[in-house]
Amino acid sequence: MASLSQTASLLLRLAARRRTGAGAWVTAREAFWIALEALRAHKLRSILTLLGVVIATTTLIAVMSIINGMNLYIADHIANLGANVFIVHQWKWAQGYEAWLKARRRNKPVRIEEFEFLRESLKGYKSIGASAGLHNSDTQARYQGHTLYDVGVSGVTPNMIDIGQQKVESGRYITEADYQHESMVCFVGRDLVDDFFPSVDPLNKEILVNGIPFRVIGVAQKIGSTFGESQDNFAQIPLTTFRKFYSPRPSLAVSVQAWNARQMLVLEDEVRALLRARRHIPYREDDTFGINASETIMDTWNMLMGTIFTVTIGIVAVFMVVGGIVIMNIMLASVTERTHEIGIRKSLGARRRDILMQFVIESSVMAGIGGGIGVLLAFLVSRIVDYFFTSTVPLSAVLVGLFLSTAVGLFFGIYPASKAAKLDPIEALRTEN
Repeated sequence: MASLSQTASLLLRLAARRRTGAGAWVTAREAFWIALEALRAHKLRSILTLLGVVIATTTLIAVMSIINGMNLYIADHIANLGANVFIVHQWKWAQGYEAWLKARRRNKPVRIEEFEFLRESLKGYKSIGASAGLHNSDTQARYQGHTLYDVGVSGVTPNMIDIGQQKVESGRYITEADYQHESMVCFVGRDLVDDFFPSVDPLNKEILVNGIPFRVIGVAQKIGSTFGESQDNFAQIPLTTFRKFYSPRPSLAVSVQAWNARQMLVLEDEVRALLRARRHIPYREDDTFGINASETIMDTWNMLMGTIFTVTIGIVAVFMVVGGIVIMNIMLASVTERTHEIGIRKSLGARRRDILMQFVIESSVMAGIGGGIGVLLAFLVSRIVDYFFTSTVPLSAVLVGLFLSTAVGLFFGIYPASKAAKLDPIEALRTEN
């Protein structure tokens, strides 16, 4: 594959070093340079040879990057319920569609009486709160002629600021006094502030939430968006006020915060036992409510991603095998082309294992370079995906991609290398170039 003069020069240097007792690493280094020269001398053939490995490596790393980015995104934006927090709701959020339909028909909403029952009966928790949302798609907020639509209106208990992920940027949160007196106050997100009060202090200003006036007492820190939907377009009011004006018996999401992760499992079991007893659920029947924790959501998500990754592995395996077969055929052709060179090497004292190592290293280098190109392309794909959605390249994906590509070259290079090593030196020297 390399030119005769360059190959002869390498062989003479190798023979001289072997006579002086140089180690096996010299053979590996010379084989490495021969492989690079072969790739340079036959550019088009090299590109076609490495195409399968490049595609496989790019696909593997790109998919792992997207999955990794999605996992981080889900953990930060969807499954992040708060530190050591689980939520009691009408049904489990992370379940199959058929199970969800069944739960929707069977399960009862969690009412204010059950929240108060848990608050009084549950022992050892750090905090417990509740929230209820207005499920009207026509929710809006107005201020001096400006209207913001699809506003998330919810009623909350005062301690939800300590349980959830929201933080106060300015002003204050809803207090126990606001809760007890059904105060007409609201805690708002950044979208309302940016739209209604771009250059003035929003505190103590009065806005209309679905036509009802509320005084702004606090502004939340910016959260951002999830799947392109803003999480800062909301207004929170005391749960008592919410019940008075919007829904007398709302369906609640009860948030229970434990002192540590180990206590969460104990509290979940206690909540389940208390609610089952209160609802008189027979022993053999399923819960008529759902207990949701971050781990449950992430486990379901990981199962979905595991299925996608399994399919990806199948596709990558096909490309890797195709790429390996192409490399093996090219190396067999290389052995045929370089039969005379092999004869020269053996006449200079090269052993069978030296010839074997040279061709195995050459095929591994070819596949490794293909893997390296695949890594670069995967980084490019990841950057493009991250610009529109989310993608993060993990170091493990790069290492796995490089290892697999090199291993493919090593595996599929054994047969051509073995064939070259078994050549008879006399017959090889008789072969015309």
